[in-house]
Amino acid sequence: MSFLNRLFGGPGAAGHQLVQPAEYKARYMDDAMPHTLVDVRTPEEFNAGYIPGAINISLQELQQKLNRIPTDKPVIVYCRSGNRSAFAANILKQAGYTEVYDLGGIIDWARQGLPITR
Repeated sequence: MSFLNRLFGGPGAAGHQLVQPAEYKARYMDDAMPHTLVDVRTPEEFNAGYIPGAINISLQELQQKLNRIPTDKPVIVYCRSGNRSAFAANILKQAGYTEVYDLGGIIDWARQGLPITR
């Protein structure tokens, strides 16, 4: 998602919270806080590399596969750059999920030297 969208209320600016990669790693990976990490990229993108522990449900299939995502723990979504994850977070919030966080894109994750499963 672009800086301007985040600043001025583009998709995802309301209704869900953003989580920075380092914060996600510390809270959910290092401290092992229960959550569901959803990669909303295509299966081809997912197979090229993903954040450890992620499940893959493409943005196009998300509404049809909500039953794969538990409602009783935080849900964190990400994509390649942050655009699709913002839309996915909004879909989840509209479906009644209460703790939804947008991690943004795996590009930023990789730039920070954080782990990727290939």
